[in-house]
Amino acid sequence: MAKLSTELEQYFWSEARSTEVTLDDILNLAGERVFGFLLLILAFPSALPVPAPGYSTPFGILIFVLAVQMIIGSKIPWFPKRMRKGTMALKTVQTVLKAGLPWLRRIEAITRPRMTYICVSLSGRIIMGVAIALMAISMMIPIPGTNTLPAMGIFVTAFGLQEDDGFISLGGLVICLMAGILSTSIILAVIWGGTSLLDVIKDFLGR
Repeated sequence: MAKLSTELEQYFWSEARSTEVTLDDILNLAGERVFGFLLLILAFPSALPVPAPGYSTPFGILIFVLAVQMIIGSKIPWFPKRMRKGTMALKTVQTVLKAGLPWLRRIEAITRPRMTYICVSLSGRIIMGVAIALMAISMMIPIPGTNTLPAMGIFVTAFGLQEDDGFISLGGLVICLMAGILSTSIILAVIWGGTSLLDVIKDFLGR
């Protein structure tokens, strides 16, 4: 099986594509690795240091739908027809991938099948599904600081899931935990005022 970065590069550059990319196109590309692959692709834009604006909320909704299906033990993901036909400009996809492929290759270099029970057992998939669902909700919240780190947690967790690398997935769950704490502090600061953890971090780095 070719590396994900190679498949993406070939699919979106080497082969003739229409000017719009649909979720159906991504499903066809995913093949048998549907859940991990889809979560990776959907989290990818928001997980980048310079994310593509405007995609956190709609992609967060799709990720949440996938996470719920993981929790209930579905083997094949289901989406409403309207979601499957949703489009994204090919140029936007290529721009995001161009920025993200170097990061993807770095993770691929350290990934291998290990602690696979975390990725294939029902309990492991439920835990990952719950964490991913919570991060997807955070991605949907239109407040600065509640999108990127949760998307990173989803991305790393999903990468481990795709490659049957439980160690990487555990690392992703740790990132999800950190993102949950950060997002909660930001939301509480917005609702009740005060200083969020993000403000504390910025102040520390500023010093």
